[in-house]
Amino acid sequence: MKKLLQTVKPILTMAFVAVLIATGYFTRDHWLPLLQQNRTARSDHVSTTKTKPGDTKSSASEQIILSDQAIANLGLKVKSIQPETYWKTLQVPGMVIDRPGHSDRGIISPVDGVVEKMNYFPGDTVHPGDVLYTIRILSESLQQTQTKLFKDTQETKLVESKKKRLESAKGAIPGSRIIEVANEITRLKVAIKGYQQELLNREFTQKQLKEIAAGNFVKELNIRVPSQTNESRPMGTSAVMQATGKDVKPESSPIFEVQESKVDLGQQVKTGQMLCLLANHQLLSIEGRAFRDEIPLLERSMKAGWPVEIDFQENVFTDWLPVNQNFLIQHLANVIDPVNRTFAFRMPLENQSRVVKQNGRTQVLWRFRPGQKVRILIRTKKLENVFVLPTDAVARDNAEAFVFLQNVNTFQRKAVRVLERDRRYTVIANDGSLIPGSFVVQSSAEQLNRMLKSSSGNDLPEGYHIHADGSLHKNEDEGK
Repeated sequence: MKKLLQTVKPILTMAFVAVLIATGYFTRDHWLPLLQQNRTARSDHVSTTKTKPGDTKSSASEQIILSDQAIANLGLKVKSIQPETYWKTLQVPGMVIDRPGHSDRGIISPVDGVVEKMNYFPGDTVHPGDVLYTIRILSESLQQTQTKLFKDTQETKLVESKKKRLESAKGAIPGSRIIEVANEITRLKVAIKGYQQELLNREFTQKQLKEIAAGNFVKELNIRVPSQTNESRPMGTSAVMQATGKDVKPESSPIFEVQESKVDLGQQVKTGQMLCLLANHQLLSIEGRAFRDEIPLLERSMKAGWPVEIDFQENVFTDWLPVNQNFLIQHLANVIDPVNRTFAFRMPLENQSRVVKQNGRTQVLWRFRPGQKVRILIRTKKLENVFVLPTDAVARDNAEAFVFLQNVNTFQRKAVRVLERDRRYTVIANDGSLIPGSFVVQSSAEQLNRMLKSSSGNDLPEGYHIHADGSLHKNEDEGK
């Protein structure tokens, strides 16, 4: 019996194993997917363990180490970021234009004559009261007016003396005679006042009127820069800067520039003829051009009092003062241009200027000039709790977008999600990819990304080593 059991036992074991194998083979469709899923989970676990953020090997592929010289050569600037509010905008073309009645002023000749002197030429700076031209008077009517003013002034003196003699007679002279002389004096004074007013309208001065009454007739007339008395506030009252860029005391009077001269020396001119054109670009306007379907956006901005943003397309290294002005739409045209199918809207612009003195010549340089192209950004949608970075701070690699965080000499690449992007700014979602207060590189992100892709991830400058705080040091510093 014992021998029988010893013979049967191996046979049963082999039969049981054969049954198990056969059962497993025929049921493989049920248990094989479970085994593969388990292997995948184990593989993911191992991968996660190897690529955890603290691991040096994985983080090395997302960081680049630069020396202080390389950072200076790239001109890298770093700024701490905080969530803020960003307005999505509609971009509309615009232009800086003159403000009618404020920017330009024509100077005309008040008399017929010949240009005897020209004291200023195009490009020169002038102030109210400065003599622009001296005109030799050729008007026959003005000569007659001066003659009549002199004669009536002298005759008035004679009649007044006669009246005093009649009054001193004390009743020997009839009262009607005295009244007649008094009426004569009144008539002469009325005529004198008319002559004086006519000469004042021709820009004669009170001093010249007194000289004419004394017999010294005016043969030459000075054409002066007028004052801007009809302005709501004096033109040119904003801060004027010297060529060094420092602020100086604001001008108390308008500053004009001779923009164009219409006459030449020795030229004969008529009354009312244009002599020159003076310009003061302190008060300008910005005119935008929008299409008809954009009218609701502009009307909403105007009703809500939303300021528009103006991109003057200036060099980032300009040394002018910041433009601290809210640009509000003050005029919407009610007529659409039939040629380009656009309508105009305007905003006021207060200019900045500098006074440059060279070789005894003074010139005013304005920051904004009529004809200058601008971009007008009209608010359309509000984005809250987002990060706003310069466009150069974000690198694009196909569908991915990256920023770089600085830790002394180490620059860590971070993937981010871009919400909006224009010529100046890129809006990043605050979805946890960036921590508020992080120090983000503000420029040259594309160049850093190319350098990172071409490096092995742990390239160090020769003769340097990296510390735990991310700073780069020379090897000789290790022994100190």
